[in-house]
Amino acid sequence: MRLGVAALPRNSSFRCLPAQDERWEPPPPPRAGAMLGGGARAAKPSFVSYISPEEIHIKEPIEKEVNPHLLPGELLLCEASTVYKYMQEDGSNRGTYGKLVCTNFKISFLDDDSASDDNEPQFKNKIVGENDITLQCVDQIYGVYDEKKKLLTGQLRKYPEKLIIYCKDLRVFNFCLRYTKEEEVKRIVSGIVHHSQTPKLLKRLFLFSYASAAPNNTDGRNQTVMFETLEDWRDELERTKGNVKYKAVTTNEGYRVSEKLPLYFVVPMCISEENILKYDGRGIPIWCWSCHNGAALLKMSAFPKEQDDSTSQTQKAFLDGIYKTISKPPYELLKVDDLSSSLPSLQDIQTAYTRFKQLFLIDNSTDFWATDVKWFSLLESTNWLEIIRRVLKKAIEVAECLEIQHTNVVLIEESATDLCCVISSLVQVMMDSYSRTKSGFQSLIQKEWVIGGHCFLDRCNHLHKSEKEEAPVFLLLLNCVWQLVQQYPPAFEFTETYLTVLSDSLYVPIFSTFFFNSQHQRDTNKSGESLKTQSGPFRFLTVWDWSVQFDPKAQAFLNNPLYAEKPKPDKSQRKTTRFKHQRQLSLPLTQAKPSTKRGFFREETDHLIKNILGKRIGKFINCSDEPPNSLREFYESWHSKPVDYHGLLLPRIDGPEIKVWAQRYLRWIPEAQLHGGGTIATAAKILDLMEEVQSLQVKMDEERSQAVSGDVHSVPMLRNSARLSSLFPFALLQRQSVKPALPTSTWKDLEDEDDLVKRDDEFVDLSGDML
Repeated sequence: MRLGVAALPRNSSFRCLPAQDERWEPPPPPRAGAMLGGGARAAKPSFVSYISPEEIHIKEPIEKEVNPHLLPGELLLCEASTVYKYMQEDGSNRGTYGKLVCTNFKISFLDDDSASDDNEPQFKNKIVGENDITLQCVDQIYGVYDEKKKLLTGQLRKYPEKLIIYCKDLRVFNFCLRYTKEEEVKRIVSGIVHHSQTPKLLKRLFLFSYASAAPNNTDGRNQTVMFETLEDWRDELERTKGNVKYKAVTTNEGYRVSEKLPLYFVVPMCISEENILKYDGRGIPIWCWSCHNGAALLKMSAFPKEQDDSTSQTQKAFLDGIYKTISKPPYELLKVDDLSSSLPSLQDIQTAYTRFKQLFLIDNSTDFWATDVKWFSLLESTNWLEIIRRVLKKAIEVAECLEIQHTNVVLIEESATDLCCVISSLVQVMMDSYSRTKSGFQSLIQKEWVIGGHCFLDRCNHLHKSEKEEAPVFLLLLNCVWQLVQQYPPAFEFTETYLTVLSDSLYVPIFSTFFFNSQHQRDTNKSGESLKTQSGPFRFLTVWDWSVQFDPKAQAFLNNPLYAEKPKPDKSQRKTTRFKHQRQLSLPLTQAKPSTKRGFFREETDHLIKNILGKRIGKFINCSDEPPNSLREFYESWHSKPVDYHGLLLPRIDGPEIKVWAQRYLRWIPEAQLHGGGTIATAAKILDLMEEVQSLQVKMDEERSQAVSGDVHSVPMLRNSARLSSLFPFALLQRQSVKPALPTSTWKDLEDEDDLVKRDDEFVDLSGDML
């Protein structure tokens, strides 16, 4: 059942009471004879309405029962009827009645709209619906007892009258169980808490149930390089011209070196198999990428720090020998950068993100406007944006070593599977235009993260085994890449919507991509020995097949229609075109002595740049005379030139340039939307011009069949941009504006401002400080 309020006359004197003073409860459903659930007591009505009963429309529930749509292998575990789901549009506690169900894959709320396809958005996920929450996406569950919130974990002695589910994609669901049968309340609350919050075995994930039951009919046109074969690595070496100095090895076949290393990887030519086997792969520089000038980016897992002196001396001598094979001055220089000493720890990253996400887990409009007054101080106190700034700065530093100094860089970390993945991926996105294409970026994630051994299972805490291992490292990368995407949109083939749905896919357990800690773990769990119905190995899906989640129209939102595609080189000019990066023509190509005349670098006028870039961390081996301000010169010089969207890209990291990823973090908050504004409004106008130009081209060519209209019509919902939200396509059409439900204290402050209170028809923009 859905409640609605009839449209009021424009000059009506209707006024809502402040939401903090209301204790409004959902009305009992029509013909409701159910017992009150959860031991709840019927509260005395305290809501004061200025609307006559004739103006309230109560929608009768439909007669036919609404059943959940189940995926292959999905089983219904428990359900509860007559559950009231609150809407978060405003502070009025409006909502709808329906059925709450829990399966081995998701929590789902079904109302009468679930049975119809009316007003279905074109950007729709085929796996996870608007009212679906995968069990891995549940962050925390709270119960409300006598208006007091309590975190729900483990066995429950008393069952709540209201249920609040906070999701990892920052959605908030509020359910009232007051009119639900008591037995159903017990089953649904216990089931949801047990299946989403308690530790579980790996093979109890829905990933395995789906893989054993779903037909293998995925789209075979995926162009992503999976790096599961030796040929994939050799092709990557050839693409980056790194095959002269580096080789792909098969030493770890059968995982005889280490279960943490991939089956195949790349090392310097001079590294012997004996060295790789000596310390289980530790202390071995593993190749990530080669720059056009021959300098390479490598990563290395460090030796344990707490060891006896003799072992430490032996390992130190081993490392010195390894370094000498790579560093051959003056032709081959090397920089070793220990990321554990120059970047925040995983615990610091997790703490910062935990504080940061609390700013967006909004229960109602009142909470939103109450925090808006101190938005900047709250945002700064989380330290999340500062961590993003530090990571981007480190990537700039590495890019300078590769591009300008022609120096090999070895990134060191305890396991080389966390911050090493972040920095190496960012450097490749900044320096390699192929990594800014959709297939290139996906291949990069496969190489550095999936095959590289990032512990997705532990870092995302999919099994709820240990919160100590949890850290949003992959989300940190996506946040950093988003900074580049929003600063240089034409340089990327994919959109911010692509990054948003990629972050959402972290919690969809039908893809194996983000649900294993290593390639070894994935390979050893492919067999179906524990399932009687499984006769052969599991056939896991990859997240890169977007046809599983989206139809072709929805997939169009993942592609950037304004992408400046790299032009094909002209054969007649091939001999004269020698450099891939136009930027380097204005920068020193060798380690020549720097000029004494520094031009505009001499005066340091921007204190923000000084504070942000600061002192360089790490020392150059055989390069002690490196000027300390070279990073600042490199940064400022690059930004003083026009941008080459197919060359090197450096992010702007000045204070206001590091922004909040609005589409991901604000998309579920209506008050944060700018109707008819934002980047989507600009994109809509540009696409209209593109369509007009193409239609004129069609008339000129008189060959409609050859007109390339795919890019224009690929975003069909950009029509009427005045009605679109700035958080499109997650917030689609403009909704009727509702005045914010301000806290009581704020209303008292406004009582003296008679002119503001009396102007009911005037829109007052209170969201300026938010965005």
